[in-house]
Amino acid sequence: MTTVAEHLESVLAEIVPVEAVTVPLAQAHGLVLVQDVTSPVDLPRFANSAMDGYAVRAEEVSGASPEQPQLVPVLGDIPAGDGTAHTHRTGHAWRILTGAPVPEGADAVVRLEDTDGHPREVMVRHAVEPGANIRSAGEDVRAGEVILPAGTRIGPAQLAVLASAGVPEVTVTGPVRVVVLSTGDELVPVGEPIRPGQIHDSNGPMLAALVRAAGHYAVHAGHLPDDEKVIRAELDHHLDHADLVITSGGVSKGGSYDAVREVLTGSGSMVFREVGMQPGKPQGFGLLGRRKVPVFTLPGNPVSVLVSFEVFVRPALARRAGQRYEPVTVPALVLDGWSSPEGRQQYHRVRLHRDTSGAYAAEPVGGPGSHLVGGLAAADGLAVIPAEVTEVATGSEVPVLPLRPLWEIEGRLGGEQPDGPDSAAAGPGRGRHRENA
Repeated sequence: MTTVAEHLESVLAEIVPVEAVTVPLAQAHGLVLVQDVTSPVDLPRFANSAMDGYAVRAEEVSGASPEQPQLVPVLGDIPAGDGTAHTHRTGHAWRILTGAPVPEGADAVVRLEDTDGHPREVMVRHAVEPGANIRSAGEDVRAGEVILPAGTRIGPAQLAVLASAGVPEVTVTGPVRVVVLSTGDELVPVGEPIRPGQIHDSNGPMLAALVRAAGHYAVHAGHLPDDEKVIRAELDHHLDHADLVITSGGVSKGGSYDAVREVLTGSGSMVFREVGMQPGKPQGFGLLGRRKVPVFTLPGNPVSVLVSFEVFVRPALARRAGQRYEPVTVPALVLDGWSSPEGRQQYHRVRLHRDTSGAYAAEPVGGPGSHLVGGLAAADGLAVIPAEVTEVATGSEVPVLPLRPLWEIEGRLGGEQPDGPDSAAAGPGRGRHRENA
């Protein structure tokens, strides 16, 4: 049986970033730069006032104090955005607003609160040093300086510096377009009536949402019947434009009821493996089509699908997008222990609480079986249990891979009472759980 680490390594070894594209700044959010970006201008572009006040020459008001204020004539106002050339005149001042260009010859700004604020003749009550309250041209960034290196993922702050420098477009690893396909004659799209023996498709909506939450584009989410000709035709169609394909279902052991595996066995570099994990044991991956599109074939049970996405697909999507990715776990104390299968790395659904010391505490949620979605909806994360561990003891510490943003978890915990290991039996729904899937 292949280990989780071995399967992930073999997957990532075949993943390369999608082709680079040049996009307008408005479309660059979330994408990764493939080359350094240098600033075409100084930032700030010109010397400007750091606050509302009066532009002066510092030496001309050096004697000003609260006890002996100095009366200075005001030449006029300089608002932010004023493009008129203004020049300092000896013994005078300009009333200036934050961000406005400093007049030629002035070397300091007296804060508004250090004056009486009059518009024509101002009483200056404090002396200033040269350069006081002035943002010098180029003090932040010099023209020609690298403002963002290659490999940077463009977030809101990065967009701000690019826009400030007047960079209109950037070259990035292209957006990753993902096709999601659920398989099985028993599946019916949500909103359509179902017949006896049928169920609504939950994997498709969940996978599309996971793709979007990871910052990528779910460009198609559809359904495949257990018909080999239809499956092959649909996959061939999407391989012409998709950057990654995810299927769920039909991969367990082959045969007439595992149509995806039957169709793809021997195609491209497809390999089907049993991976030492619970849930998510049957896995398939390979590159297909002339464009060598990565294709993940995941199990059919919803919990197995979500775990497989987090463990294998999310890192692959990040690499496809040119991103650096490392899963982050948080330590948590176990409120109520459970069993784990020998030889399989377990991903156990848990809900996080706060114990009396302020640390995270993990409570198992959901019953046995990887088909149960009720507990999955309540889970904050997956407790990662090594393959050699068969009993997870109450009070032990486990790493938890969050399924929600930590700020969201923290927001909920802010309204809860702290828990301790001794309180586990008192809480509703707490008890020993065994995963058999």
